[in-house]
Order: sequence, then C-alpha cells, then structure tokens
Amino acid sequence: MAPTPGQIRPWRYLTAFVGIVVVLYALVFFTGDGRPAPKLGIDLEGGTRVTLSARTETGAVPPRDQLLQAQQIIEQRVNGLGVSGAEVVLDGSNLTITVPGAQGDDARSLGQTAQLRFREVIGGPFPATLPEQPGATPPGTEEGVPGENPGTAPQPPNPQPPAPQPQGAGDSSGAIAPVAYSRPLQQPTPPPTPPPAPDGSANPAPADPELAAAIATARETRQSTDPAVQEQALVALDCSAKDPLRGYDDPAKPLVACNQEGTEKYLLGPAFLEGTQIESATAGVNPNGPGYVVSLTFKSEGAAIWGDYTSKNVGKNAAFVLDGEVVSAPTINSAIYGPTEISGQFTQQEAQDLAAALRYGSLPLSFEASEAETVSATLGLASLEAGLLAGMVGLAMVFLYCLFYYRILGVLTILSLVLSGVVVYAVLVLLGRWIGFTLDLAGVAGFIVAIGITADSFVIFFERLKDEMREGRTFRSAVPRGWVRARRTILTADAVSFLAAAVLYILAVGQVKGFAFTLGMSTVLDLVVVFLVTHPLVAMASHSRIFSSPTLSGLGAVAKIGAQRRRAAATAKGA
Repeated sequence: MAPTPGQIRPWRYLTAFVGIVVVLYALVFFTGDGRPAPKLGIDLEGGTRVTLSARTETGAVPPRDQLLQAQQIIEQRVNGLGVSGAEVVLDGSNLTITVPGAQGDDARSLGQTAQLRFREVIGGPFPATLPEQPGATPPGTEEGVPGENPGTAPQPPNPQPPAPQPQGAGDSSGAIAPVAYSRPLQQPTPPPTPPPAPDGSANPAPADPELAAAIATARETRQSTDPAVQEQALVALDCSAKDPLRGYDDPAKPLVACNQEGTEKYLLGPAFLEGTQIESATAGVNPNGPGYVVSLTFKSEGAAIWGDYTSKNVGKNAAFVLDGEVVSAPTINSAIYGPTEISGQFTQQEAQDLAAALRYGSLPLSFEASEAETVSATLGLASLEAGLLAGMVGLAMVFLYCLFYYRILGVLTILSLVLSGVVVYAVLVLLGRWIGFTLDLAGVAGFIVAIGITADSFVIFFERLKDEMREGRTFRSAVPRGWVRARRTILTADAVSFLAAAVLYILAVGQVKGFAFTLGMSTVLDLVVVFLVTHPLVAMASHSRIFSSPTLSGLGAVAKIGAQRRRAAATAKGA
C-alpha cells in the first residue's frame, strides 16, 4: 500500500534540527573569541561612519580598478593606525569607512590623499592677509608690476631662517602648521585622465563644468611662470576658503600655496621629488625640541635625488607639500643623504597619522566627503533598546493573535518562532565573526519584518489544514494532505521575498543593504524552521488525543462543518 502523500517521521526532522542548532552553537562558543554576542553596527554600538565619494576632474565615472586600489590602501591605513573593528566597504563610487566605539576621529583622516611633494621655496612665508597692493613683489622678482612705483608699495615680510640645527634641516621662521590629518575631510590627489571608450569615442560620462573651470582658473594664476601673475595670485589667495586646486596641482609648474593652518602663504617652485620615493615613514619624539616629527627613509633613487638637491641648495628652504599645503619649510643646513625628518607642530596622533598615510602610499583617486555620521555609545544603546522593544512588541502581537485564533496550533507557532530566533542569533554571531557582518538598526528592521513572513508560512499551513477538514477529513488525515498543498505556496512566497531582498541588496547602498541582508537571511531560515520544526510538530500533535481535541486545537468549527458534510454525503449515498 503506497504511503499517503505528506506522511513523515517527525523525529527524524526534529533530530536534524537539533543537530543544526548544536553545530551552530558549538561554532559560536568554540571558535573565535568564544563570545556569544553579534557584531553591532555604529548606530547600535556607537562610533563614526564616513562616506567618501570619488570624483574626477572631468566628472567621469572613476575606473573600478582605481576604486579597489583606494579601498586597499585605506584598509592598510586602518591596520597601520591600529583602529580595531573598522571596515572599508565599496558601494558603487563611494567608500564607506565605519569605525565603532570611541576611535571615530581616526576615520575622518583615513580618506586623505597623502600626496607628498618636495618643492623649492622661492618666496615666503608671507602672512595670509597680504595687503592688496599691486606693487607688492614676492621674493624672486626684482621689481613690482610695470607702471607702479615699487618704492611706495609695501613689501611682504621675508624673515630670516633660524640658527642651524644639528640634524641637517631646521624649521623656517613663522608658525609651522600642524599636519593635515588633524583636519577632517581634505581633498585628495586626482586620478589620471579617464581613458577613451573602446570604440575610440570620448568618455560619455558627464563632466563637472564648475569644477573644471575652477581648476583651470587656479592653474592659470597660482601655477603661472609669470612673476606678475604670481604676485597677483599671492595677494588674491584666500587661505580660509576651499581650495579647488587641492589634488589637481601640476608638479612640473610653480605653485602658490598656503600652509596647513591657513596663516601663511608660499611661492614654491616645481616639485623635484615625489613622495612615491619614500621607503618608510615613522613618527617619533622631536629630539631637538617639543612635539613630534616624522622620519622618512627614501628609496635608492629618491635618496640620490634628495642628497643631490640638498648638497646644491645649502642655506635655502625646501617645502614639504602634503596634498597641496605646506607642512613645513625647513632650511637646508647641509647635504642630507640619509633619513630626513618632517618637523612641525605635530601632536603624537597627528605624527602617527601622517607617517601611516605616507607609509602606505597615496590614493589614486580624489574623494570628497558626502556623509559623516557620529553616534555616541549612549545613543547607540538607546537605539538598540528601541529596536529590541519594537521586536518584542511585534512578537507579542503575533503570539496573542496565534493563541486567540489557533489555540494549540498557536502554541506550536510560538515555539517555532522562538526556535527560529535561536538559529538566527547563532548565525548572526558567526557571520559577524567570519565575514564582518554588523547588525545595525536597518538589520533589526529586517528581522522585525521577517517575523511577519515567518508567521505567514504558519498561517498558510494552518489554513490549508482547515480547508482539508472542511471537506470532511479528520485532523490526522488533514495534516499530510494540507502540508502537500501548503508546501508549494510557502516555497513560492518565500522565493518571492528572497528575490526581492536580493535585488534590494544588489541595487541599494549603505544601511539599506543591512535591511535587505537580514530580510533575505530570515527568509531562508524560515524555510528551515517550517520544514524541520513546524510541520513535524503539527504531525505529532495530530497523533495525540489531547492536542487533536477540537476544543484545544482551535479546529472545532471546521470539524463540525466537516462532520456535517460527511453526514450529508452518507445520506445522499444511502438514498
């Protein structure tokens, strides 16, 4: 005799589920740090999230390989700074840096370009507020603008350098600006010009005309070789305003630049050495005074260039220019063929940040901050409590509805949801440990929505049972037949939900991905619970006299309808 469709051996399925739970929690407690706690996002634990948007000079779409290279360099900087728990995620043309806990200030410096260039100081330092007189002549020009009386024009100050320092390079007079990494969200170095399309046509990506015009204007004035234009650029340069040339200066031309505090201006010559020639960079205490310095060791080619330049320019100033701003402009006191120090008014953290950025190289793309979010630990804890409260309220409402409408079947629903939560929690802990998945508020929302999806599967199954019993079948015979009819509907509904979550995950960016991920994961785990727990428990209940009682099961009304139909069918058959 062939078995009835849908007949199963419940203990086999329940044993398989118990085995899965045991394996999951064995991995939770005996792998990694053994802590049974999921990895929380910054909106729950507190921390900082900075989103950097890549940009190019023409507005073209940044090349994928350069985005991946920038992501790798920033990840190296994260490791070099010792920031634990930070993540760098590539979303389209954006890089999202998340730093949990109290280390969030470091995230604001990780996206800096760190393009270091060495330039000759032609003139300066000048005060940032130069008098707007056309006759003011920067050092390096012998006369003022033609037609003006140079004798009456105020000259910019040109202080003398201080006494020599024993390490071979002393600071120039005037305030030395702190390193750029003490300021958040600087503009980095530009990428190379985007290549043409494969068919030879121009890149179809839209350009940014305002940015291109600002860069072109800045180059014409601040990178001109005409002394008169340089003079005007020194007077017109506003060190407190956003610099459109940051990251887009031409190293082969002179440059009118500010120091990093915005208090001084410099006229610099073309770059004679690039920061790419740096072999290593370390931060340490300044042996000749207060503060900290960054010690550089050059590669063989860079060391030769630096040694040759310093030997030929003793007594002159050389500027260390980081991302278009002068870090310091020390006087060359002797030829330097070994390690070199960048000195300035650095704190320990600033010196370490600069050394790490230079050590791991400059970014191949220019980025600007499109979003910066800082969440305190207290606010994160409040958000977590609110999310848990919302989840408990949702569960309580589902529990009350199931108990009121399905009675004993409602108890099985509650038990299935609890077991589903047990599996979900273990999976969350392991995903956070293995792939760095962090649970944020959007993910909590995904789980709350998934409660309804899981409950829907139970409702489909139970309503199919009622349909079978209305047709005159008993509870025991209705379970296997109802499961066969409900199984396809459940699979179809969960497949649609999973596809929707997958599409949302692929197309979305930022925190929406967390919502889509948890929704899709919960949908898959819903199938595991329905097939391995709910169906076997209902099958076991159908074989129990107590649980199959119409009063306890909540199926008394449909059982009466079924009995009436059976009697009517018997009467019709007897007639």
